[in-house]
Amino acid sequence: MECMHFQPVSKLVLPPGGWQTLLDFLEARFPSIPRPVWADRLARGMVAVDGAIVGGDAPYVAGALLAYRREVADEPRIPFEETIVYCDQDIVVADKPHFLPVMPAGRHVEETLSVRLARRLGNPDLVALHRLDRDTAGLVVFSARPSSRDAYTRLFRERRIAKVYEAIAAPLPGCVFPLERATCIERGEPFFRMREAEGQANAFTRIDVLAREADRWLYRLEPVTGRKHQLRVHMAGLGAPIEGDPYYPVLREVIEGFDDPLRLLARELRFTDPLSGEARVFRSERNLQHGARSAST
Repeated sequence: MECMHFQPVSKLVLPPGGWQTLLDFLEARFPSIPRPVWADRLARGMVAVDGAIVGGDAPYVAGALLAYRREVADEPRIPFEETIVYCDQDIVVADKPHFLPVMPAGRHVEETLSVRLARRLGNPDLVALHRLDRDTAGLVVFSARPSSRDAYTRLFRERRIAKVYEAIAAPLPGCVFPLERATCIERGEPFFRMREAEGQANAFTRIDVLAREADRWLYRLEPVTGRKHQLRVHMAGLGAPIEGDPYYPVLREVIEGFDDPLRLLARELRFTDPLSGEARVFRSERNLQHGARSAST
């Protein structure tokens, strides 16, 4: 039996209630998951209460901590592999392919960067310190152990990490580069989209051009702030939406498959290591396949 300790696990504190068994509670709490499915998970040791794996006859104990493995039937395989750029006892830097989610959500559990890395490195303590959209490729930093986690978390919280992205989008011949896009970004419609609105700027991006060809340019994007979809919204607002973007400037139907990735790459991360004081620079080796000429030509 695989140890649940190495699986994506969800937790909740059992609320007060009149359930006789844990199975009764699970059936009531998650009506979309049939009772036989929960019974099977219990039988396979995929549910724990207060740190101890329990079986199908476990009594219900209000106030106890429930931990259970999320599973998705027929989860699709993401046919691209991550690479490990750097690994020590405190952090892991991974280079994520397009289409691979960072964290378990929805129908993606096993096929996520965090779960793949936990299995590969045998480290269930791995925690992503920041997120990349499933559509975006590039660098993601993980904390490898709890004792040093807060030191690295503060780097992101206090914006002491410099991030550089690359993107392919339409030319902007009327703009003078480098430029800074500074706008107010707020939640849009539907709920997963963002939009630029009137108001005080809360999102700042530095933009430059790395290479040019007739109908598409390779851009260097440096987010000063970290609003959701900030780079995608800012490029669309300039009139050059990033190639392959199904959300901006307008929402379009997403066709299942892997033929049209978002041409956005988290290329570089730079920071001073909070433990050693060493200057860290990490770069993705992935290729957006821009096929563009040098910006100087």
